[in-house]
Amino acid sequence: MGDGPNSPQIEPFLEMLAAERGAAANTLEAYRRDLQAFTEFLGRRRALEAATADDIRAFLGALARAGMAPRTAARRLSALRQFYRFLLSETLRGDDPSAEVDSPRQGRALPKILSEDEVGALLDAAQAGEGPEALRLAALVELLYATGLRISELVGLRLAAAQRDQRLLIVQGKGGKERMVPLSPAARESLSAYLAARDHFLPGPGKGAKAPTAVKAASPWLFPSRGAEGHITRHRVAQLLKDLARRTGIDPARVSPHVLRHAFASHLLDHGADLRALQKMLGHADISTTQIYTHVLGERLKSLVQDHHPLARGRTGPR
Repeated sequence: MGDGPNSPQIEPFLEMLAAERGAAANTLEAYRRDLQAFTEFLGRRRALEAATADDIRAFLGALARAGMAPRTAARRLSALRQFYRFLLSETLRGDDPSAEVDSPRQGRALPKILSEDEVGALLDAAQAGEGPEALRLAALVELLYATGLRISELVGLRLAAAQRDQRLLIVQGKGGKERMVPLSPAARESLSAYLAARDHFLPGPGKGAKAPTAVKAASPWLFPSRGAEGHITRHRVAQLLKDLARRTGIDPARVSPHVLRHAFASHLLDHGADLRALQKMLGHADISTTQIYTHVLGERLKSLVQDHHPLARGRTGPR
């Protein structure tokens, strides 16, 4: 058994990872650091090979108190798990202490959001352009923010979905389930303007086609494209949004189709929308998925109190 920071079993373990699992050099170095960190935590109390489940829990607790992110702590625990399984397989231990330890709770990351003013700036910039490309961009942005569609749902919209009743969109979501999503007047206006210019994006004839056959091909898609998929791609929409963000003065890293979906949901809740109604509009199968937006609202309210409530700045007047 090893004593102190220089455990004799770390190198054989890393050699096994390299030889049997083809672990990359960076991965091996990360495992080495994780094991050495735990060894140093144990100090002279106990050798790395003899650590107990309580030792591992104490180590994770120390990492949490030091402010380490749960994801990083879970990675360290993963290194320990593999190390002790190695010792068990090599009959260097009769048990695996890490098997009794639960992984750190990851929590759920809050969605990235844009403020209403920022979304308004994006919409204004999209509406300010001219020509078919600008009309399409305005329709894409308006629809994303007005409906909260997933980007896959937006690019996959059929022309018929927008022709039945422009007060509603019929959307085919995950699992082929259809749902109706209401359209705001601004979204309907942008959609109508785009539809008048939609023919510009229809696939044309192939190279060498003669004049009589030089007609636009029909397309079932609301947002047709000359590409292989027949409709505008998710990647292209993301590109257009980032270009729009740059023109608006917003960091492009903060803007994506999914961020506009989050903005739709969080802004509706800000204005008193019912959670069940929001669940239906977003196409969530489980309301627990929708409830993440209540946490966003809670964080905003907490920030509002901390920034503006007089008690948050300390009392300066009489008690």
